[in-house]
Amino acid sequence: MEAKVALIGSGNAFFKDEGIGLYAGKYLKENFTYEPALDIVDGGTLGFRLMPLLQEYEHVIITNTSSDDTKAVGTITVMSGDELIANQGIKKTANEVEITEMLQICSMANHCAQTTMISIVPEDIISVSVDVTSAMRVQWSTYIDMIVQELEKCGITVTKKSDIMDLDEILEQFANPSIEYGKGF
Repeated sequence: MEAKVALIGSGNAFFKDEGIGLYAGKYLKENFTYEPALDIVDGGTLGFRLMPLLQEYEHVIITNTSSDDTKAVGTITVMSGDELIANQGIKKTANEVEITEMLQICSMANHCAQTTMISIVPEDIISVSVDVTSAMRVQWSTYIDMIVQELEKCGITVTKKSDIMDLDEILEQFANPSIEYGKGF
């Protein structure tokens, strides 16, 4: 049996860099194919609704920001769910608190997905804007490459499509949601 894998793009698209996990999920959804199939989920700020996803899948990769003042802006960190629980995660935003708490609760259940969080230290999660700072743009390709590497570790073959939707097109869809584009995702 093949493992069920989900990629959850997490964050808040209205607070500049805070949405980068969502943008990464949308970018991966639009620009790559996956074998076996990969479920890509708009995690937004799921909170407690994250729990069923952590119990349904064998592997879950969460993309988001991590407001870690001990690291430079743009630093990308890959951390297992066990490491997040042991370190109590970074808990500066409501989203960061909720992810760590859901992992703690699910770790006590009969089944909890093997979870990996790929975070990037944001520059600006205060400004109300559907955009990212130049620091996030500089790290964008590296962030996407690291996510692809983690998917491949889960046994997913990732193939880039020939027609690519760039980051600015992704941001445009989140800034101007429509039924056609599923409210951005």
